[in-house]
Amino acid sequence: MSELQYNIRVTSGKRELVAIDDFRLTASAITILFGESGIGKSLSALAIAGLIDPDQLDARVNGMPYDEYLRGRDVAAIRNNGFFVFQEPSSHLNPMLTLRTQIDEGSLAGASADREILRRLWQGSTEADVEKILDVYPKPYRPSGGEKQRMLAAMAFKKMSTLTPSVPGALYIFDEPTGNLDNKLRDEFLDLLVENVRARNITVLLITHDYSMVSRFTNVYAGLAKRIFYKELLVDRGRLKVRDFKPEEYLSWLDVRRRRSSNETKQGAILKLEPHLSVFGRTLTISRDREGRNPTPLFIRKGAMSYLKAPSGTGKTTIVKLMMGLLQPQGMTMQLGSVVFTERTPRALWAKHVWGRQMTLVFQHADEALNQNARVEEVFGGLPLTGTMNNARILETLSQLFDEKPDREFLRKPVKYLSGGQKQRLNLLRSMVLDTDILILDEPLNGLDFASSVKVIDNLEDKLSSGRSVMVISHNEEIFDALTSPENTYYLQAVDTA
Repeated sequence: MSELQYNIRVTSGKRELVAIDDFRLTASAITILFGESGIGKSLSALAIAGLIDPDQLDARVNGMPYDEYLRGRDVAAIRNNGFFVFQEPSSHLNPMLTLRTQIDEGSLAGASADREILRRLWQGSTEADVEKILDVYPKPYRPSGGEKQRMLAAMAFKKMSTLTPSVPGALYIFDEPTGNLDNKLRDEFLDLLVENVRARNITVLLITHDYSMVSRFTNVYAGLAKRIFYKELLVDRGRLKVRDFKPEEYLSWLDVRRRRSSNETKQGAILKLEPHLSVFGRTLTISRDREGRNPTPLFIRKGAMSYLKAPSGTGKTTIVKLMMGLLQPQGMTMQLGSVVFTERTPRALWAKHVWGRQMTLVFQHADEALNQNARVEEVFGGLPLTGTMNNARILETLSQLFDEKPDREFLRKPVKYLSGGQKQRLNLLRSMVLDTDILILDEPLNGLDFASSVKVIDNLEDKLSSGRSVMVISHNEEIFDALTSPENTYYLQAVDTA
């Protein structure tokens, strides 16, 4: 197989954003690229695809000034025959046109495979439901993030269906295409991708934080092993480097975690959340089965991990905000220790018993949870801690999740200048340092590379061993299934009542 090799430089003024000497893609194959958020994966892919605005950033590819690279045959071939699925679909979808119009625009107009593609990506939905979505304008909050991701992926697959195996330069780049999808829908996306790679002469770059894809490609698509390449972008001695990622690194680690969780002993519950909640004109129901046939209270047990599952947009984040008293429900009953919380509980009682005292919540999006203008050392200010959170203690705390030991200069760095992965680690540590009886985590592995994810899991296991309790909501089902016993796994369903 031939290789596509790139030397990439992207700068903003005097600030170097990306500098990669040897970025390689194998032609007619799938390259899966891992790496922490903000490290340069997306920017590198945009540079290759000819999608960087020369008026905004200075770029060079393979030694060429970017305007020269843009005029080359490679970029022309990518634009004519390839497709770029953006990490944030809203940046690609036009809010002024319905999805039905956009899926038939330009070169997509001549393809007739869109209904079959949509049927598969919306597996479990009726044809009427899909038709209804097609008439939606993609404005914020509707359709959901997962629906937007699937729609953009459908456009890419529709473009693929127009190609013959002899078409050159068919490069398809998918940037976090499944971040808002549950495993079932993620697997349907991967099935479609693999089918197209087998049938057509296309080259795929798949950027993701979902390391569980390793299991899927290893176990289900074993016959395609020679056309699957795993890479990880990381910082090595201050420089970006692409390294080969061996599937065994993830698979062997996962196997060890499964064996550990199988030895978990059952202990008493310290929190009980009744199965029916009402908020925003919706009824949320907790059950032990995906279909919601058997509603049951959610228990958080001492020294154990509880895991709440549901498709994106169902209300998982809403549930944990209700548990924390950050949203006002219309109906809810929760018992924490000897205290009962309902929709009538005054906020003062939440402040006295819950916030940073018995429970702590790690928010899903670090950018929203952290003050972007604060310095790193200021992030830990104002927490209800025992003892002083001086710089020495902050550095010791940071060393739990940061690979390179932070120094005092790092403490003075504004949060807004950190990478996405650094922000997420800071977001996690700010809550972990409180060491409350219950730690609730909303998508805790967001934006992290494998090494950082391992450190996070190690820290959570230490907390469980010390008798603390953890509740997780996450799309990383394979990882948290390995960490959680079936009796502590719950499912969430939602019904509109307004």
